[in-house]
Amino acid sequence: MLPSVTAPSLALTDPSKYLFWITSRAAGTVALILASLTVGLGLAMATGVLKRGGPDRRHVHEILSLAVMGAIAVHAVSLIGDTYLHASVLDVTVPFVFSYKTLATSIGIIAGWGLIFLGLSYYLRRRIGQRRWRWIHRFTALMWVFGLIHAFTEGSDSGQLWFIALIALTAAPAVVLLLMRYLADDEHERGAAARPKPKDRDRALAEQYG
Repeated sequence: MLPSVTAPSLALTDPSKYLFWITSRAAGTVALILASLTVGLGLAMATGVLKRGGPDRRHVHEILSLAVMGAIAVHAVSLIGDTYLHASVLDVTVPFVFSYKTLATSIGIIAGWGLIFLGLSYYLRRRIGQRRWRWIHRFTALMWVFGLIHAFTEGSDSGQLWFIALIALTAAPAVVLLLMRYLADDEHERGAAARPKPKDRDRALAEQYG
């Protein structure tokens, strides 16, 4: 979520000339950290590590999600004002339009829109239906992964030790919980497949007591 622009030497230049670049850079980092915390909290509730029923946790999850959307918006809008990239509205909102590092930029745009739409879907869950909404909501983790890919393939701070340590610290819990969720779902599916179907049970009982 960070523009791949060589960091100017702010000590020798006027920082105001790079205000949009600095703002976008900071907003992208904040968006990624908040998204990691949001996904981690959601997975913690889904896996039972934290009780899902706690209203405070749900409110925190909702606030974090809204904060992610805000940071993404600031990140994109700031890029339009950057005098180095000269990005247009279409460049930062439509995948595969911007000629600068097209693939990495497009992954970031998809991640941004995905996180925004999936976050807003929370307020439409009654119309969507709880079961369908829960299935759709699982794609949040995928959009978060896209955000990580975007940050480390295009981000100007991706090679900095402080950035790697910060993202690792906030993303690691979510990665572990995502793996736990995957293993739990896999075990549940295998258990369901091993259980005999109603017709098979009826046939087995008929053979046993017939």
